[in-house]
Amino acid sequence: MATDVLVTDDFSGNGTNKFVKINEIPDGFEGVDAGPDSRKAFADVLKSSKTILMNGPVGAFENPVFAEGTKAVLDAIIEATENGAVSVIGGGDSVSAAKKLSNADKYTHVSTGGGASLEFIEGKVLPGVAALDNK
Repeated sequence: MATDVLVTDDFSGNGTNKFVKINEIPDGFEGVDAGPDSRKAFADVLKSSKTILMNGPVGAFENPVFAEGTKAVLDAIIEATENGAVSVIGGGDSVSAAKKLSNADKYTHVSTGGGASLEFIEGKVLPGVAALDNK
């Protein structure tokens, strides 16, 4: 689904930043955000989804230079939620991104329990839940 990526040679955002095909990242560069074609592809899938679990941003959103991909995903999740989808934002980085780049109140559920959320969905017994079940 991802076809392009924003790359940089300086993680501060002050170096050379450019979009390249995902499989053509030049030496000395690192991927820091989804590219415009990837953002659109992600948004198209999300907007037609009925259940969405976000567990991690798509880029280094903490730096505004690298935040547009994550913002595009969050915006698409909000649109899907407004159209009836169930959306769960899980994990500390995802929650931080949702609060920083969008309105976290627009999602069905927001939880800092990223790894625990994934394990729960997998069907694993979580220690805290097991303790409640034993009461």
